[in-house]
Amino acid sequence: MDNLKIPATERSPDVDFDFAAGRLSLRGESYPEDASTVFGPIFAVLEPFLDNAENRDIRFDFELIYFNSSSAKALMNMFQMMENAAGRGVRLEVNWYFAPDDETMKEFGEDFAEDLKSVTFNLVATTPS
Repeated sequence: MDNLKIPATERSPDVDFDFAAGRLSLRGESYPEDASTVFGPIFAVLEPFLDNAENRDIRFDFELIYFNSSSAKALMNMFQMMENAAGRGVRLEVNWYFAPDDETMKEFGEDFAEDLKSVTFNLVATTPS
């Protein structure tokens, strides 16, 4: 499967999926006018990848500074795909990065983590630069 790299825009995150290495990441901000335009290509490759990833270790890093409600729904769909895959034996680790002073992003991570039983979910406070 070909890797997926989509550079960030003013309203959408940087996407870097290295499927061979099992390292996936979303970074930046996500408040697109049309979430399906941004997340459609992501779902189109993520779902088949996870469907065929048995006995693999996969790490997904989320370093989002801000996202809107339509992006939150897309993230929930992604987490559900991951949870389903983990239930089939895929070893999935999510790292949810947040600035130490950003309670909102920390709480979003805690909320997402509550819905995941089979995925390892780490809340990671970033170091100020």
